[in-house]
Amino acid sequence: MSLIEKLNTLRLIIRQNGGIKGSFLTLFRTDELKWGKLVGTDNFGNKYYENNNYFVGRNRWVIYSNRFGWDYEGSQVPPEWHRWLHYMTDENPVSNPPTVYKWYAEHSENLTLEKEKKYIPYSTTRPKIEPWEPPK
Repeated sequence: MSLIEKLNTLRLIIRQNGGIKGSFLTLFRTDELKWGKLVGTDNFGNKYYENNNYFVGRNRWVIYSNRFGWDYEGSQVPPEWHRWLHYMTDENPVSNPPTVYKWYAEHSENLTLEKEKKYIPYSTTRPKIEPWEPPK
């Protein structure tokens, strides 16, 4: 790869990531700059890219929506896109949408780390030890 090709690739990467400012924000948020073809978006606004010039395992990636801020994680990817990202299928959900059954639950992200929204089970048994209360 010549110097001209490398500079052209750098220009393409900077343009695709939203200019110099957008490239710095993408680099800060994802720790790498990539360029590729936009394959599709999901209901949450996540964008999915593919570039077969990268080696397998690194040639498909997701850029999470800004609505998640800096708190993005893997459970925010719907199952149909998870299949495509992890090479379970080569057909993306845009070109070949999966069959939707009426008993499918709507995808939701994992909320166990959010203090107000997490599920806390309560005990249905009496405590075995009663706390001691000093006499008054």
